[in-house]
Amino acid sequence: MSAPRALLLSLAALLLPAAAQAADPRLVPDVSSRAIDIQYSFTGEELLLFGAILYPGQRLPDDRADIVVVLKGPVRPIVLREKRRVAGIWVNASSIRLRTSPGFYAIGSSRPIDKLVDERTAAIFELGLANLSMSPSGFSEARKLERFEAGLTDLYRRSGLFVENPAAVEITEGVLYRARIPVPARVPVGTYRAETYLISRGRVLAVASRDVQIRKAGFERFVALAAQRHGFLYGLSAVFLSLLLGYGASAIFRRR
Repeated sequence: MSAPRALLLSLAALLLPAAAQAADPRLVPDVSSRAIDIQYSFTGEELLLFGAILYPGQRLPDDRADIVVVLKGPVRPIVLREKRRVAGIWVNASSIRLRTSPGFYAIGSSRPIDKLVDERTAAIFELGLANLSMSPSGFSEARKLERFEAGLTDLYRRSGLFVENPAAVEITEGVLYRARIPVPARVPVGTYRAETYLISRGRVLAVASRDVQIRKAGFERFVALAAQRHGFLYGLSAVFLSLLLGYGASAIFRRR
């Protein structure tokens, strides 16, 4: 093989992956609010995830493409304890520590996840509550880990902190998409990531994300910052306020 031909083949081998990537569509996502403020009157909010699918050459494919949206955060370690009744008293029997447990996880899709990707792909991208990777600390039996994770999932489901909706995403003309994610009043503060997945033929074609801040505002923010930055003074103030309220209540009842 001549040197010029070998060079051309080498260049072609390098350019083919780039050409294949360029042929994939792109996502242009956005959210209705980049920051959610939690005040005393906060009763929950609905976050809108929307955007567009940009296809190469602006040509829509013959196969239907699906969208999955995920709102997740903040990730932090958590210790789960299992209680058992011993001699009529409830005691902590066993515990497990999860290093990457999300305080909130909501997923919505245009069709059920099991209709879009196989189990392996769903596990890689953590699509669905059953595929969340919470990274247990230390060795744990598989049955024990499943039992604790199932208990946590059930608790967070009932609190509105874990949400699954297989019909949350609406796709218009194969290009525009939108989905509403409910944010409950008890949502933890922190940085959240709103992720969008474009899926076709069981393959994830594109992924895009936006950050969302959920933070305390007003008097709640002042109290939270005071507790973090001046813990000792905050504790003294809380004790003094409790004593003052207790004394005031007792004085009122004595007069009666």
